[in-house]
Parts: sequence; C-alpha cells; structure tokens
Amino acid sequence: MLQSVKLDGCAVTSAGLTAIGNWCISLSELSLSKCLGVTDEGLSSLVTKNKDLKKLDITCCRKITGVSIAYITNSCTNLTSLRMESCTLVPSEAFVLIGQRCQFLEELDLTDNEIDDEGLKSISRCSNLSSLKLGICLNISDEGLSHVGMKCTKLTELDLYRSAGISDMGIIAISRGCPGLEMINMSYCVDITDRSLLSLSKCSRLNTFESRGCPLITSLGLAAIAVGCRQLIKLDIKKCHNIGDAAMLPLAHFSQNLRQITVSYSSVTDLGLLALASISCLQSMTVLHLKGLTPSGLAAAVLACGGLTKVKLHLYFKSLLPQPLFEHLEARGCVFEWRDKEFQAELDPKCYKLQWEDIAQ
Repeated sequence: MLQSVKLDGCAVTSAGLTAIGNWCISLSELSLSKCLGVTDEGLSSLVTKNKDLKKLDITCCRKITGVSIAYITNSCTNLTSLRMESCTLVPSEAFVLIGQRCQFLEELDLTDNEIDDEGLKSISRCSNLSSLKLGICLNISDEGLSHVGMKCTKLTELDLYRSAGISDMGIIAISRGCPGLEMINMSYCVDITDRSLLSLSKCSRLNTFESRGCPLITSLGLAAIAVGCRQLIKLDIKKCHNIGDAAMLPLAHFSQNLRQITVSYSSVTDLGLLALASISCLQSMTVLHLKGLTPSGLAAAVLACGGLTKVKLHLYFKSLLPQPLFEHLEARGCVFEWRDKEFQAELDPKCYKLQWEDIAQ
C-alpha cells in the first residue's frame, strides 16, 4: 500500500486532500511543503485517516490555524518529524499540544512561528528531539530555551537564527544539557557574548557554528571554540566586528577539519587569513569588506591554501590581483565569485525578519 506522498508546491485543494485521505489510509510520510491551497478542512480530514503518520511537512502552508495542529496532534501521536516553518496563523497556544501529544518527535522545524516560552516548555517533553529549528521565533526567550536544555539531552542541531530574545542564559543551558550538540546557528542573536562561546566549547562534537551579526563576541570566545570543538567543519563569523587575527591563529592550529569559513565584515587581516591558509581541508572562503586585508595578503593566502574550490571576494580586488594568479587557481579547480556590494551597516534585527544579503549569499 502507498506509504509516502510528496506534493511539494502543487496546487492541492481541500477536496483533493480529503480524497487522498479516503484512498490512502496507511501513509507514513506526507509532504505538502509550499502547497498554498492547504486549509484546515482538507488537512484535518487527511490526518484523521492516517494515524500512523511518522513524517509530516506543512512548510509555508499559511492558511492553516490551530485547528489543524489540534487534529494533527490528536491523530498522529507517533510523529517523528514535523516541519511547519512559516505557518503564521497558528496561535502560540497550539504549540503546547505538540509537546503534550507528540512526544516521539526527533525533528521539529518551527521557524518563523508564534511559539512562546510556554510552547517551548511543553515541547521539552519530546526527549528524543535531535533537531530543533526556532529561527525567527520572536516570542521565545532564555526561559523557554532553558527547558529544552534541561530535558532534550539528545539534541544535536539547534537553529536560533534571528530569535532576538535569546541570550547567554539560554545558550549556556543548551551547552550544559546537550553535550552532543553538533550544529548551532545563533546568527543575529545580538545579546550573545563570549560567555556562550566558552560554554559551547565544552560541546566537543560541534561541527557547524554560525554566529554572524553577534557584535558582542570576540576573538577570546572563538579561540575557546577552536580549542574545544576540534571537529569544526563550517564557521560563519560575518559581522562579528570584534573577532580578528587572535582567533584565526588557534583556528589554524586546532581546526584542521575546517572546510568552509565566512569572515566578512570582521577584523581579520592579512595575518589571520594567511594563518587559515594552513588548513589543508579548507575549501570555501568568503572574504568581503575586511579593512585590514591587502591585495598582496589576499594573494598569498589563496595561493597557500591548496584545497580551495570557491572564494567569494569583493569586485574591488579583481583589478588589483594579477591575472596569472586567477588562471593558476582556476586550473587548480578554484572558482571565484565576485560581489560589488557597498559596506552595509547593521540594522536592528527586531525590526525585520530577513535581510536580502542573507538570501543572496
């Protein structure tokens, strides 16, 4: 019998979903991502007929409300994966039902939703959670995140992108309660300081660390990450103005697995970039608007970094570097991407949800 239905982006209707529910009563996976016609009526009818559903994706189904969540959580109590990014009509109180009724969840994406601390407290009952995405959740704070840290000890992936209510207290609770953490995105959580990084440095399995737009963190905090998290593969410190060469040197020494780094708008200079070039695994580097970077320093760094496959640079450097350098690196398999972007001052993250530059890059 049919067990998986994927209709991402299709023009489904309530009648269509009801028909699927009548024909297919043993679904384990259902994906309706970006199906703009999904409503409470159709979705509720479908999930009521498929009580063994394990994975459900209703990303950007913007017409559904708390009614759908009530039906989903009442019927599909064995869910292991629920993705519901940008279901913006779902009220905060509906998220409490998820923690009360769907405690087998391992993956939960609540990006850009109205969840609050009460919802997080309830969701912390899902002790098997390994992936939790809470980006652009503007109603959550350290209080709610602390419950997750205390009870979701299997967490390996946490996304807090632009969740401006999160500060050191929440991050410290996560790092203490979730020692197996492998990925964290706390970009534009502007109240984060080195205290968070010092605590996260105890998570030795951390391989992805994204902290762009965190103006209070410094080289001291990142150096602690480098020393404690030696499996680091991806690092994004864009717009961390207080991070400079003092952090690049320990990265070069301890982070030999690093493959991708973004240092744009930081205080890294020629010295720091050249230190990074000693990392043999490094494949991708984004270097925009570094005031301390010179053409000669850039040339030396990219030449010394033998594994590079992609470099993103400001167009300003294109005419200042010798053409044979590009030919040599391109022959080695390296692709250059040029950006002609003016220096951009940071805006208040509470005033908007996304910046175009984050989409473009």
